[in-house]
This record gives sequence, structure tokens and C-alpha cells, in this order.
Amino acid sequence: MALSKTINKPLDQARTAITESLSKSGFGVLTEIDVAATLKSKINVDREPLVILGACNPHLANEALTADVSFALWMPCNVVLQKQGDQTKISIIDPHEIISDESMKPLADKAEKLLAEALDRTV
Repeated sequence: MALSKTINKPLDQARTAITESLSKSGFGVLTEIDVAATLKSKINVDREPLVILGACNPHLANEALTADVSFALWMPCNVVLQKQGDQTKISIIDPHEIISDESMKPLADKAEKLLAEALDRTV
């Protein structure tokens, strides 16, 4: 369901590391949601830091949207950073989980390869 790894960095440093690595794979971060801060401000709940980054590769996005505009429903790709003690778990949605159309499998393969490379580079 997800590509993931845990790195020996606090969340802020992990955010910088994965953002830089995603950039090397052609992805930009379009959105950032600080889930813990949002829940604190909206319903006064304290939780461990949890951040969702919305990553997008414009070439892959254009290819998907050209094939079927409804792919916009799954954009951008979510990258989740979760504090785990002194470490941070980074999880990225596996595109194969959201692209079931067999004709789009090559696109899912490309996206998964680039996202996995970005995750592997992140230390």
C-alpha cells in the first residue's frame, strides 16, 4: 500500500531531506498539511507530529490527465512524515494502489520507480 522507511532524523530535517530527494526525481511539493497542528487548533487534540506533503511530477501528471482527467482525484501523491521517537517514518503512496486501469500500468510503474528512488536516496 505504501513505500516507506524510517530515517534517523527529526521530522523537520526529514521533511527537508525527502523534499530535496523528490526534487531530484522530478517532483515538487505543492501542499503541506501539518495534521498535528490542525487537529490542535480545530479540536484541541494533542498528537505526535504528522505532516502530509503533496508531491507532483508535472510530466507524469500531464500524462495521466491527458489519458483521463479523473486522475486529478488522486493528485498530488501523498508523502507522510510521522515522528517516531528521535526518528521519522516516511511513507509514500504506491501509485499501483490508486491506478487500477491496466492501460495506465506503465505510468504507475514509472511513478513508483521515481518515488522509490526518491525514498531510497533519503537518509
